[in-house]
Parts: sequence; C-alpha cells; structure tokens
Amino acid sequence: MAGQPPPAPAARRLPGQVAALALAVGLRRQIRREWAGSPLHRWMLARPKPEGLTTTTRDPRPGRAENGRRILLGDFTFAGVTLHAGPKCDPWDRPNPSRRFAVALHRFDWMRDLLAVGESGAVEGLRLTLLWRRTFGRWNGFSWDPEVLERRVFNLACGAPAICAGASDAESAQIALDLARQARQLLATIDGPARAAERACAAALAGAVLAGEAGDRLVTTALGRLVKALGETVEADGGHASRSPQAALQLLLDLQTLDEALVQRGIAPPDEMMRAIDRLVGAVRFFTLADGALPVFQGGEALRPALVAAARARENDAGRTLPAARNGYQRLESRSLQLVADTAPPAVGPWSVTACAQPLALEVLISGRRAITNCGWSPDAVGPEALRLADAASTASMGDLSCGAPVRGLQARALGPRLIGADAAVSAKRQQAEGALWLEMSHDGWVRRFGLRHERRLYLDLAADELRGEDRFTPVADAAPGEDPRRFIPFAVRFHIHPDARASLARDGKSVLIKPDGEETGWWLRNDALEVAIEASVFFQDGQARRTSQVVLRGQVRQETGARLRWKLAAAEPWPPPR
Repeated sequence: MAGQPPPAPAARRLPGQVAALALAVGLRRQIRREWAGSPLHRWMLARPKPEGLTTTTRDPRPGRAENGRRILLGDFTFAGVTLHAGPKCDPWDRPNPSRRFAVALHRFDWMRDLLAVGESGAVEGLRLTLLWRRTFGRWNGFSWDPEVLERRVFNLACGAPAICAGASDAESAQIALDLARQARQLLATIDGPARAAERACAAALAGAVLAGEAGDRLVTTALGRLVKALGETVEADGGHASRSPQAALQLLLDLQTLDEALVQRGIAPPDEMMRAIDRLVGAVRFFTLADGALPVFQGGEALRPALVAAARARENDAGRTLPAARNGYQRLESRSLQLVADTAPPAVGPWSVTACAQPLALEVLISGRRAITNCGWSPDAVGPEALRLADAASTASMGDLSCGAPVRGLQARALGPRLIGADAAVSAKRQQAEGALWLEMSHDGWVRRFGLRHERRLYLDLAADELRGEDRFTPVADAAPGEDPRRFIPFAVRFHIHPDARASLARDGKSVLIKPDGEETGWWLRNDALEVAIEASVFFQDGQARRTSQVVLRGQVRQETGARLRWKLAAAEPWPPPR
C-alpha cells in the first residue's frame, strides 16, 4: 500500500527476535562451558590416547623469521602492542596488554614465525608450548574458547612434529595428548555454519598428525563434519559464504595444508574437499589484483602478496580468462585502471559477524598500484566496529545514519557482532561495447529512512583510459514520506586513498590530484560536488592501522527531487609537456 514502509525481507530479524535468539544461544553456550570444564568431560577428551606423532605437515603461509628472532629475545608483538618479557621468559604468567594480544598469543600465531628461524626457534617453540600446558592445558574459559582454540589446534598441528623433534618421549607424548584433547573439544564447538569448515579442517589436520586409533578417529569424524560444512561455506563460484575475499583465501590455505597431510598419511581426501579447493582457487584468482594482493571488502583487510602467492603456488593459470563477476563482485579493467566493486548485499545471520554495511563500495588500482581503497576492517584489526559502516568505504553515505549496524552489548556477546538492518536489495547490470564498459548498480539501504535509492553508474572508457562515475539519489515512488520531503538531506561520496598514494586539492577547490607512489604525473579526480575536502582516514594492514586520507565529495538532496553527483578519474597531462 502506498505510504507504508516496504515489508521486511524474509532474512531480516526484528530487534525482539534478535534479543530472544541471543538469550537462547547465550544459555546454551553457558551450559556447554560448564560441561566443558567438568572433570568427566576432561576425562572423556583424553580417551583414547594418541600413540605419538606420525607425519610432518607444512603450512604454506610464509613465516616471518624477523618476528621469530624478536620472540627469542622475549619481545612478543601482536595487535599493535608489545610485551617485553625478556629471553627465556614465561609469557603465560603475566598480564597481557590487550584482549586482542591475548587472543593472538593463545592462538599460537607465533609458532610459524619461530619455526622460520630454524632449530633455535623450534626449541623455543617447545619450551613455550610446555609452559602453556602447565598453566592452561587442563581447561581455561578464555584459552579454550572456540575463537582461540581453532587456530591453536591448527598451528600446533603444523608445528608439533618440528618442535618435538628435539623433545623427550615424555614431552612428545604430552604434546600429542594435548593436541588430541583440544581437537576433540574443537569438534564439539561446531554448532552453526560460521567457522564450521575451518574448525573441522583444523581438527582433521590434528588427526592426520596423530598416530594410532586417536588420530584415525579424529580424521574420520572431522572429515565427515568438513564435507557437510564445505557445502554451506563454499559457494558454487568459489566465494566464501561470508563474502570476504580474505576468508576465502584463509580457508583455501587451511584446506591445502590438510590435503598435503592426508596424502602423507595415505588417506584419500574427500571429493567434496577437492572440489572446494578447486572452487576457492578460482575465487582467489579472481580476487588477486595487479599488485598481487586482494581487495579489502566485507571483513577483510590488506594481506601480504606473499600470502596470496603461497595459496596460488601450485596453480597453472596460463591462458585462463577471468570471469567478469564472482561472489557478488565485479571487475573492470582498462590499460591503466583496475576496478573492483561490491555489487551484492552483505551476508546475513551467522555469516554476518564479519560483514560490512558498505553497499556499492569500490577499489581502484592505477598502473598496478593501489589508489582508491576502503579502510579494511577485519575481526583481528585494532579498530572500532564503526569501520564496518559506509563512511569507512569508498561509497556514498546519507545523513548521519548507516544502512545497517552490528549488534552490541549482551547480544553481541552471545551471537557475535552480527550485522543487522543491512539486507536491503542490491542490483547490478553490466554492459560491454567496443571500447567501453558500463556498470549500473543500486541499493535500497536508504529507502526506509529517506525514501531515496542510491544508484551508482560507472563508465570505463577503454580508449581514453579513464573512469567516469555518477552517484544518484533517486526518489522511490512507494516509499514512506520522510519528516519533510522538501528538507535537504546531506550526503557524502567518499574515496579513501591508499597510504602509498597521495591526494592534493587543486587551486579551484574542486579537482583532486591522486598520485600513487611511482606515478610521475598522477590522476585527476574531477567532480561537480558542492563541497570537496581531503580528510584523515585509516587503512588496516596485517591488523594494524596506517594513517591515510580520504577525498570527501559533499552535497544535499531532497526526497521529492533527488540529486546526482558526477566525477571522473583521468590521467593528468605531463608537465612540462613533451616536445
């Protein structure tokens, strides 16, 4: 009926429903925590005992020997802070600088870096592992929490054979038993689709490393859970159900590690697992940009190109043609420009704990160098969850509201920081002609509040090698009227600049010169905005914030008339001009 707000999509949960779900999940989780810490449960986790370690497995993720050498000196650096504990210290008996630091420490994220040092690193890894088991090996609510346990099981399974090479038989038996107990507990934490594949993969890897009946049982159970989870986690086109390119890459690396371990054990990997690997390889290939890294969308941050290269080391992509779209993203390319746009709604439900309400966000590379990007929030980044909203991406925002936000407080503690209110309709239409590419996108995230649809049109001129864009705010005929359809609503179109590029405002106060490192002349961002400003921004890489800037184009729109803002990115003429 005209004048009434549109019905809520089926995937949307009302605030009362979210609260009820959080209460039920919180109670169930508390019961499980009480059971997990009970003596009977701990006794069950220890049976049957493993018969030692059977194989050596290798994580393709490259370790950083420089970090390992700092750990040998007693300096632990995680989440942007350092614990100066001194050589041969016990980091487990002292306060941690932050919760994120403690998560990384108890995940054993340092194991890979220590092993990259060599024999001395393996000896230190053994010492730290034995110290950990003395304090936390029986049970601890934080250290055995699923978000911590998952990665520790994986890292310990990869590192146990190396650190036990110089250990006594008693020490090796202790570490093998600890690994078995933690892997069994990890399987018990799979109670939903999110992280189910990653947890089952880590448990299966632990089983492949352990000898005897204990390892065989773990492999059989975990592979069964993995097969089921992969069907929900990996989309038909290879994208991760969370729509995070980073999540797809990390799952691929986990599965490649498990595949190698199973081959060494003489166990045939499930067909479903191999199909998932093939699909994920295709997705990572699609997302790999000219600089060798992935775009930062939907809970992903900038990762080292070496990590992407490690996942693609065995890939032969000669002669392969990349698809134009995958997992809700579109790629457009000319001679100098490479563009990726987010053209689908964020994930919903359990998958939305890392999702971002940033519809129609884009990234642009110039001559293979990152120029326009997004802030790159991730769960491991040291940044507020406000960076999951539209202002932290290269897209448009309206008023002082967001089109979706993460839940907070007790609900977030029970459900995780799920994104709610961000499941508006998103559409995209791509056209191609000789010498040009068009991409027309729209989303309804502002319709409920302002009665306006955001439409973004991109035109890539292949002959002129320039990008033209238009952001429209179009009235929706059947939308509910706002407080006053005639009042002006402020809007902003943002372009976050990569830290390795610079943006400067021209004398006319309108045009902005964007100059990536290595570019001699730069590129002009011209526009017809009412106001143009260059403001501070941040960019997350390896969990750390880097200072950068953003170009903000501001304007005003009325619900009854709408508005548009046009912009163009084109190469600047060299100066002085060539003779």
